[in-house]
Amino acid sequence: MKRTGAQIVWDAMIREGVTTVFGMPGGANLPIYDALSQCPEIHHVLVRHEQAAAHMADGYARVTGDVGVCVVTSGPAATNLVTGLANAMMDSIPIVAVTGQVPTTMLGNDAFQETDVTGVTQPVTKHNYLVTDVAELPQVMKEAFYIAREGRPGPVLIDICKDVQNDSTDFDYAGEVSLPGYNPWFGLDEQDIEQAAAMINAAKKPLILAGHGVQMGNATEELRQLIERAEIPVTTTLLGLGDIPETHPLALGMCGMHGEAHTNLAIQECDVLIAIGMRFDDRVTGNLDEFARKAKVIHLEMDPAEVGKNVKPDIALIGDAKESLQALLAKVDPARHVEWLKEIDVWRKEGEERCILEAEIDELIPPYVMRQLWHSTGGKCIVVTDVGQHQMWEAQYFLHDQPRQLLTSGGLGTMGFSLPAAIGAQMASPQSLVWTVAGDGSFQMTLQELATVQQENLPVKIAIINNGFLGMVRQWQQLFYGKRYMGTPMLSPDFVKLADAYGIAARRVENKADVIDALDEANAHDGPYLIDFRVKEEVNVYPMVAPGAAVGDLIRRPKIVQGPSGVTPAW
Repeated sequence: MKRTGAQIVWDAMIREGVTTVFGMPGGANLPIYDALSQCPEIHHVLVRHEQAAAHMADGYARVTGDVGVCVVTSGPAATNLVTGLANAMMDSIPIVAVTGQVPTTMLGNDAFQETDVTGVTQPVTKHNYLVTDVAELPQVMKEAFYIAREGRPGPVLIDICKDVQNDSTDFDYAGEVSLPGYNPWFGLDEQDIEQAAAMINAAKKPLILAGHGVQMGNATEELRQLIERAEIPVTTTLLGLGDIPETHPLALGMCGMHGEAHTNLAIQECDVLIAIGMRFDDRVTGNLDEFARKAKVIHLEMDPAEVGKNVKPDIALIGDAKESLQALLAKVDPARHVEWLKEIDVWRKEGEERCILEAEIDELIPPYVMRQLWHSTGGKCIVVTDVGQHQMWEAQYFLHDQPRQLLTSGGLGTMGFSLPAAIGAQMASPQSLVWTVAGDGSFQMTLQELATVQQENLPVKIAIINNGFLGMVRQWQQLFYGKRYMGTPMLSPDFVKLADAYGIAARRVENKADVIDALDEANAHDGPYLIDFRVKEEVNVYPMVAPGAAVGDLIRRPKIVQGPSGVTPAW
């Protein structure tokens, strides 16, 4: 069957199960967009900026567990994708990005809107292609989706010259992908399984550190079975929140730079640390020389390049998280660790005495907003955060009981991620309640996508934590730079009027007493809704591990003490 290159792009996507694409047309991809008119199976979402297209595909992929797709033109459109691709690469998110390119006859001539897209994106993609022959396109499309999905997921870019889009060839999409040298699946070593299980069975103070790979490997049930069988407490990375319900008695919450004090102390005191689907990021480990020095380390990881990169394990199980956990379950003995759990509980209760929510504070503070968001939704929503203080407050005060419930930029820390990613999430799960949580600074990086929200008639809810600063940077300036707030105070627009300009319902909240009513109103509203929370300006995220410090060496908020005239909070 003869098909043009442009038709092949869409035919391949349909065969890969793609139903939603995020993008924007331009000169170098017009043939692809013209061919889209023949594909009613695919819904196209028009973005207002190409970076947002990558973030939307990212959010879509995180919710579905399958590949997200974005399509843009050449030159600046393609380079605008770079941040979104880097974000997906750092967090192992499967994306296929299709970019238009100048005709093959103009390659290397500095033609209008020509950029070496494969050269630019090579460091931030799992793989990329420049297609100069239409006969290669069907195989390239098939390989791209395979590489994005298989093994450790990631973004793949296909740059297609404009004349290739117009040329024709026979379209054959049958057959399996064979890529010599690319073998993303590893068989488990039975001896390693035996040794790991023996180490766990002998442990007096075992601890599981679960990461994003648990959710990506659909291994949350196996994780629950393991911790309950051997009574092992579990802490998570930021992207691992939801691996185990945070209301579970063995769940300790998030660890790391802004993790709970009792989780970090447990890491430092455990005798066996079982790390699952995580890469020992610096925000988790703090000072590597001081990290978990009392523990033997078992690392369950799909990507062998991550094993020993930061923390050298005593035993490594290379393979799929689900299969690895199933193998361990067959070897790990039932156990109880009563004294270990009591020790952790002492640390937990001591931390509760420092919880800002326990103070009688009339001012509107972000932790209160986050906890009330959890209450108002019953914890039954998808939350998409941006990056900064609000991201950490959400992680601390919204209790995540489901996998794929929290979508956030972990590795790259991309401001502007939340609104477009929430659009992708809502498109992926139309019946779900989706909340965007953003700071006033991060929201302004991609706020133009409010137009996309309206055009697609999406009921996305938006909470802006508006403190008049680039909050996390200001916190570091306060703690480590003598309160020299250079470049962090910021002027923002009237977000309520801005929402109204886009035809979106909105409300401003300045008083603590109005928070619950505003959240309930937003949840009940049949359509998008924005709340501008004008919170107290100089509130810090605690606990905090200072740069270069050990993960157990915490900067902590003083204990909350009620006095005769109320409480004096330590912000």
